[in-house]
Amino acid sequence: MVDKPVKLGIIGLGAMGGRVLDVAAEHADLEVVRACDLDQATLDRVAAAHPEIAVSRDPADVLGASDVEAVYLATPPAFHAELTVAALGAGKAVFCEKPLSVSAEDGRTMRDAAAASGLATAVNFALSDRDVVLEVERALAAGEAGEVLGVDVRLQFPQWPREFQADAAWLDGRQQGGFVREVFSHFAYLTDRLLGPLRAVDVSADFPAEGSEVAARGLLRAGDVPVHFTGVAGVAGPEVYEWVLWGTRRSYRLRDWARLEVFEDGSWNPVPSRRRGSDASRLGLFAEAVRGTGSPNLAGFDIALRVQEAVEAFHA
Repeated sequence: MVDKPVKLGIIGLGAMGGRVLDVAAEHADLEVVRACDLDQATLDRVAAAHPEIAVSRDPADVLGASDVEAVYLATPPAFHAELTVAALGAGKAVFCEKPLSVSAEDGRTMRDAAAASGLATAVNFALSDRDVVLEVERALAAGEAGEVLGVDVRLQFPQWPREFQADAAWLDGRQQGGFVREVFSHFAYLTDRLLGPLRAVDVSADFPAEGSEVAARGLLRAGDVPVHFTGVAGVAGPEVYEWVLWGTRRSYRLRDWARLEVFEDGSWNPVPSRRRGSDASRLGLFAEAVRGTGSPNLAGFDIALRVQEAVEAFHA
Protein backbone atom coordinates (compact mmCIF):
# COMPACT_ATOMS: atom_id res chain seq x y z
CA MET A 1 0.00 0.00 0.00
CA VAL A 2 1.39 3.40 -1.03
CA ASP A 3 1.20 6.14 1.59
CA LYS A 4 -0.90 9.11 0.63
CA PRO A 5 1.07 12.30 -0.07
CA VAL A 6 1.40 14.68 2.86
CA LYS A 7 -0.66 17.80 2.20
CA LEU A 8 1.67 20.78 2.46
CA GLY A 9 1.17 24.50 2.85
CA ILE A 10 4.02 26.92 2.13
CA ILE A 11 4.35 30.35 3.74
CA GLY A 12 6.84 32.65 2.01
CA LEU A 13 7.53 32.33 -1.72
CA GLY A 14 10.82 34.14 -2.17
CA ALA A 15 13.99 32.53 -3.52
CA MET A 16 13.86 29.57 -1.13
CA GLY A 17 10.10 29.17 -0.73
CA GLY A 18 9.55 29.39 -4.47
CA ARG A 19 12.18 26.74 -5.10
CA VAL A 20 10.70 24.43 -2.47
CA LEU A 21 7.24 24.88 -3.96
CA ASP A 22 8.47 23.83 -7.40
CA VAL A 23 10.26 20.79 -5.94
CA ALA A 24 7.37 19.79 -3.67
CA ALA A 25 4.83 20.13 -6.48
CA GLU A 26 6.64 17.32 -8.33
CA HIS A 27 7.33 15.20 -5.22
CA ALA A 28 5.56 11.85 -4.90
CA ASP A 29 5.41 12.15 -1.08
CA LEU A 30 3.87 15.62 -1.00
CA GLU A 31 0.88 17.51 -2.34
CA VAL A 32 1.12 21.29 -2.15
CA VAL A 33 -2.41 22.49 -1.48
CA ARG A 34 -1.92 26.08 -0.26
CA ALA A 35 0.70 28.82 -0.54
CA CYS A 36 1.03 32.28 0.97
CA ASP A 37 3.10 35.38 0.27
CA LEU A 38 2.62 39.10 0.88
CA ASP A 39 3.54 40.01 -2.70
CA GLN A 40 0.55 39.79 -5.04
CA ALA A 41 2.70 39.56 -8.18
CA THR A 42 4.42 36.50 -6.73
CA LEU A 43 1.05 34.92 -5.96
CA ASP A 44 -0.14 35.63 -9.49
CA ARG A 45 2.89 33.84 -10.92
CA VAL A 46 2.36 30.84 -8.64
CA ALA A 47 -1.36 30.69 -9.47
CA ALA A 48 -0.58 30.72 -13.19
CA ALA A 49 2.05 27.98 -12.90
CA HIS A 50 0.17 25.87 -10.32
CA PRO A 51 -3.59 26.47 -10.67
CA GLU A 52 -4.27 23.51 -8.37
CA ILE A 53 -2.73 25.40 -5.40
CA ALA A 54 -4.89 27.86 -3.42
CA VAL A 55 -2.91 31.09 -2.92
CA SER A 56 -3.40 33.84 -0.37
CA ARG A 57 -1.70 36.85 1.20
CA ASP A 58 -2.85 35.81 4.70
CA PRO A 59 -0.85 33.10 6.58
CA ALA A 60 -4.03 32.25 8.52
CA ASP A 61 -5.44 30.79 5.32
CA VAL A 62 -2.67 28.17 5.45
CA LEU A 63 -2.44 27.72 9.21
CA GLY A 64 -6.20 27.34 9.68
CA ALA A 65 -6.88 25.16 6.67
CA SER A 66 -8.25 21.70 7.41
CA ASP A 67 -6.61 20.24 4.30
CA VAL A 68 -3.05 21.21 5.40
CA GLU A 69 -1.11 18.59 7.38
CA ALA A 70 2.31 20.27 7.40
CA VAL A 71 3.72 23.74 6.80
CA TYR A 72 6.97 24.86 5.19
CA LEU A 73 8.10 28.24 6.55
CA ALA A 74 10.28 30.29 4.21
CA THR A 75 9.67 33.77 5.63
CA PRO A 76 12.38 36.01 7.06
CA PRO A 77 13.47 34.52 10.42
CA ALA A 78 11.84 37.16 12.64
CA PHE A 79 8.46 35.62 11.76
CA HIS A 80 9.41 31.98 12.36
CA ALA A 81 8.42 31.77 16.02
CA GLU A 82 4.93 33.23 15.68
CA LEU A 83 4.13 31.08 12.66
CA THR A 84 5.63 27.92 14.16
CA VAL A 85 3.68 28.22 17.40
CA ALA A 86 0.47 28.86 15.44
CA ALA A 87 1.07 25.92 13.11
CA LEU A 88 1.86 23.50 15.92
CA GLY A 89 -1.15 24.76 17.85
CA ALA A 90 -3.28 23.92 14.83
CA GLY A 91 -1.87 20.39 14.75
CA LYS A 92 0.40 20.87 11.76
CA ALA A 93 3.98 19.65 11.42
CA VAL A 94 6.60 22.32 10.64
CA PHE A 95 9.60 22.32 8.30
CA CYS A 96 11.38 25.65 8.82
CA GLU A 97 14.06 27.52 6.94
CA LYS A 98 17.22 28.39 8.79
CA PRO A 99 18.17 30.20 10.93
CA LEU A 100 15.66 29.04 13.50
CA SER A 101 15.23 32.64 14.64
CA VAL A 102 17.24 35.77 15.41
CA SER A 103 15.83 36.20 18.90
CA ALA A 104 17.07 33.97 21.72
CA GLU A 105 13.64 34.04 23.36
CA ASP A 106 11.92 33.15 20.09
CA GLY A 107 14.34 30.29 19.45
CA ARG A 108 13.69 28.78 22.87
CA THR A 109 9.94 29.24 22.38
CA MET A 110 10.13 27.31 19.11
CA ARG A 111 12.17 24.50 20.63
CA ASP A 112 9.82 24.15 23.60
CA ALA A 113 6.70 24.31 21.44
CA ALA A 114 8.09 21.61 19.17
CA ALA A 115 8.90 19.35 22.11
CA ALA A 116 5.48 19.85 23.69
CA SER A 117 3.56 19.26 20.46
CA GLY A 118 4.82 15.76 19.66
CA LEU A 119 4.57 16.71 15.98
CA ALA A 120 7.29 16.43 13.35
CA THR A 121 9.53 19.50 13.25
CA ALA A 122 12.76 20.13 11.34
CA VAL A 123 15.01 22.87 9.98
CA ASN A 124 16.23 22.79 6.39
CA PHE A 125 20.01 22.74 6.72
CA ALA A 126 21.37 21.94 3.27
CA LEU A 127 24.17 19.68 4.55
CA SER A 128 22.02 17.43 6.71
CA ASP A 129 21.66 14.59 4.19
CA ARG A 130 24.49 15.15 1.69
CA ASP A 131 26.38 11.95 0.92
CA VAL A 132 29.71 13.73 1.47
CA VAL A 133 28.63 14.64 5.00
CA LEU A 134 27.51 11.09 5.71
CA GLU A 135 30.94 9.89 4.53
CA VAL A 136 32.77 12.17 6.98
CA GLU A 137 30.39 11.06 9.72
CA ARG A 138 31.16 7.42 8.91
CA ALA A 139 34.91 8.06 8.83
CA LEU A 140 34.85 9.79 12.21
CA ALA A 141 32.84 6.97 13.79
CA ALA A 142 35.37 4.48 12.41
CA GLY A 143 38.29 6.46 13.83
CA GLU A 144 39.81 7.06 10.40
CA ALA A 145 40.64 10.73 11.13
CA GLY A 146 42.49 9.89 14.33
CA GLU A 147 42.27 12.65 16.93
CA VAL A 148 40.39 15.70 15.65
CA LEU A 149 42.57 18.75 16.31
CA GLY A 150 40.45 21.50 14.80
CA VAL A 151 38.05 22.80 12.17
CA ASP A 152 38.49 25.76 9.81
CA VAL A 153 35.57 27.40 7.99
CA ARG A 154 36.16 30.00 5.27
CA LEU A 155 33.48 31.91 3.35
CA GLN A 156 34.00 34.56 0.67
CA PHE A 157 31.46 36.50 -1.36
CA PRO A 158 32.07 39.00 -4.17
CA GLN A 159 28.42 40.05 -3.81
CA TRP A 160 26.05 39.94 -0.85
CA PRO A 161 23.22 39.12 -1.05
CA ARG A 162 24.09 36.70 -3.81
CA GLU A 163 22.52 37.26 -7.22
CA PHE A 164 19.75 34.68 -6.79
CA GLN A 165 18.72 36.39 -3.52
CA ALA A 166 18.76 39.95 -4.86
CA ASP A 167 15.01 40.45 -4.31
CA ALA A 168 15.27 39.60 -0.60
CA ALA A 169 16.26 43.01 0.74
CA TRP A 170 16.16 41.79 4.36
CA LEU A 171 19.23 39.61 3.68
CA ASP A 172 21.33 42.77 3.55
CA GLY A 173 19.96 44.08 6.83
CA ARG A 174 21.65 43.78 10.19
CA GLN A 175 18.42 42.84 11.97
CA GLN A 176 17.82 39.52 10.16
CA GLY A 177 20.33 39.16 7.35
CA GLY A 178 24.01 38.65 6.67
CA PHE A 179 26.13 35.75 5.51
CA VAL A 180 26.87 34.56 9.06
CA ARG A 181 23.20 33.75 9.59
CA GLU A 182 22.42 32.70 6.05
CA VAL A 183 25.49 30.62 5.16
CA PHE A 184 27.79 30.03 8.14
CA SER A 185 24.82 28.51 9.98
CA HIS A 186 24.96 25.52 7.59
CA PHE A 187 28.58 24.82 8.50
CA ALA A 188 27.93 25.51 12.17
CA TYR A 189 25.23 22.85 12.04
CA LEU A 190 27.61 20.42 10.32
CA THR A 191 30.31 20.97 12.94
CA ASP A 192 27.89 20.60 15.86
CA ARG A 193 26.44 17.43 14.39
CA LEU A 194 29.81 15.76 13.81
CA LEU A 195 31.81 16.94 16.82
CA GLY A 196 29.47 18.00 19.61
CA PRO A 197 27.60 21.04 20.93
CA LEU A 198 28.90 24.24 19.34
CA ARG A 199 29.45 27.42 21.32
CA ALA A 200 31.05 30.77 20.57
CA VAL A 201 34.22 31.64 22.50
CA ASP A 202 35.59 34.86 20.96
CA VAL A 203 33.78 36.11 17.85
CA SER A 204 33.16 39.45 16.15
CA ALA A 205 31.92 41.03 12.93
CA ASP A 206 32.43 44.30 11.05
CA PHE A 207 29.33 46.24 10.00
CA PRO A 208 29.06 49.19 7.63
CA ALA A 209 26.92 52.21 8.48
CA GLU A 210 23.99 50.39 6.89
CA GLY A 211 23.53 46.77 5.97
CA SER A 212 24.78 43.37 7.06
CA GLU A 213 28.31 42.40 8.02
CA VAL A 214 31.18 42.76 5.56
CA ALA A 215 33.58 40.61 7.58
CA ALA A 216 33.40 38.15 10.47
CA ARG A 217 35.90 36.03 12.33
CA GLY A 218 36.18 34.09 15.51
CA LEU A 219 36.94 31.09 17.66
CA LEU A 220 34.19 28.66 18.57
CA ARG A 221 34.33 25.19 20.11
CA ALA A 222 32.47 22.02 19.21
CA GLY A 223 32.81 20.02 22.39
CA ASP A 224 36.54 20.48 23.05
CA VAL A 225 37.53 20.96 19.40
CA PRO A 226 38.52 24.51 18.36
CA VAL A 227 36.65 25.90 15.36
CA HIS A 228 38.07 28.90 13.49
CA PHE A 229 35.83 30.89 11.14
CA THR A 230 36.60 33.72 8.72
CA GLY A 231 34.19 35.29 6.27
CA VAL A 232 34.18 38.36 4.04
CA ALA A 233 31.77 39.95 1.56
CA GLY A 234 32.28 42.43 -1.25
CA VAL A 235 35.69 41.16 -2.30
CA ALA A 236 37.28 41.08 -5.75
CA GLY A 237 37.49 37.32 -5.90
CA PRO A 238 35.50 34.12 -6.32
CA GLU A 239 32.81 32.75 -4.04
CA VAL A 240 34.39 30.37 -1.53
CA TYR A 241 32.68 27.78 0.66
CA GLU A 242 35.24 25.70 2.55
CA TRP A 243 35.07 23.54 5.68
CA VAL A 244 38.15 21.62 6.82
CA LEU A 245 38.40 19.07 9.61
CA TRP A 246 41.99 18.47 10.72
CA GLY A 247 42.77 15.00 12.09
CA THR A 248 46.02 13.37 13.16
CA ARG A 249 45.60 10.50 10.67
CA ARG A 250 43.43 12.00 7.94
CA SER A 251 41.93 15.41 7.30
CA TYR A 252 38.77 16.18 5.32
CA ARG A 253 37.99 19.22 3.18
CA LEU A 254 34.49 20.05 1.93
CA ARG A 255 34.33 22.67 -0.82
CA ASP A 256 31.40 24.18 -2.69
CA TRP A 257 28.89 22.15 -0.66
CA ALA A 258 29.46 18.81 -2.40
CA ARG A 259 33.17 18.34 -3.20
CA LEU A 260 34.87 16.25 -0.52
CA GLU A 261 38.61 15.61 -0.36
CA VAL A 262 40.70 13.60 2.08
CA PHE A 263 44.32 14.42 2.92
CA GLU A 264 46.50 11.36 3.21
CA ASP A 265 49.87 10.29 1.83
CA GLY A 266 50.89 13.92 1.42
CA SER A 267 48.10 15.26 -0.80
CA TRP A 268 44.42 16.08 -1.07
CA ASN A 269 42.51 13.35 -2.90
CA PRO A 270 38.89 13.59 -4.12
CA VAL A 271 36.30 11.31 -2.52
CA PRO A 272 33.82 10.00 -5.10
CA SER A 273 30.37 11.50 -4.66
CA ARG A 274 27.00 10.76 -6.19
CA ARG A 275 25.78 14.25 -5.25
CA ARG A 276 23.07 12.83 -3.02
CA GLY A 277 21.15 15.17 -0.77
CA SER A 278 18.84 17.94 -1.96
CA ASP A 279 15.68 19.86 -1.14
CA ALA A 280 13.78 16.97 -2.74
CA SER A 281 15.41 14.34 -0.55
CA ARG A 282 14.96 16.39 2.62
CA LEU A 283 11.30 16.99 1.77
CA GLY A 284 10.97 13.22 1.43
CA LEU A 285 12.57 12.70 4.84
CA PHE A 286 10.22 15.28 6.31
CA ALA A 287 7.20 13.51 4.80
CA GLU A 288 8.39 10.31 6.47
CA ALA A 289 8.72 12.18 9.77
CA VAL A 290 5.15 13.49 9.44
CA ARG A 291 4.01 9.88 8.99
CA GLY A 292 5.88 8.91 12.18
CA THR A 293 9.29 7.74 10.97
CA GLY A 294 12.12 9.88 12.30
CA SER A 295 15.36 10.54 10.46
CA PRO A 296 18.83 11.28 11.86
CA ASN A 297 19.50 13.22 8.66
CA LEU A 298 17.03 15.98 9.42
CA ALA A 299 18.03 18.77 11.79
CA GLY A 300 15.77 19.13 14.82
CA PHE A 301 14.97 22.33 16.69
CA ASP A 302 17.42 21.48 19.51
CA ILE A 303 20.52 21.56 17.31
CA ALA A 304 19.10 24.48 15.34
CA LEU A 305 18.83 26.48 18.57
CA ARG A 306 22.49 25.80 19.42
CA VAL A 307 23.44 26.96 15.93
CA GLN A 308 21.31 30.09 16.35
CA GLU A 309 22.98 30.91 19.66
CA ALA A 310 26.46 30.52 18.17
CA VAL A 311 25.56 32.62 15.12
CA GLU A 312 23.90 35.39 17.10
CA ALA A 313 27.06 35.80 19.19
CA PHE A 314 28.54 37.56 16.15
CA HIS A 315 25.77 40.16 16.47
CA ALA A 316 25.98 40.64 20.22
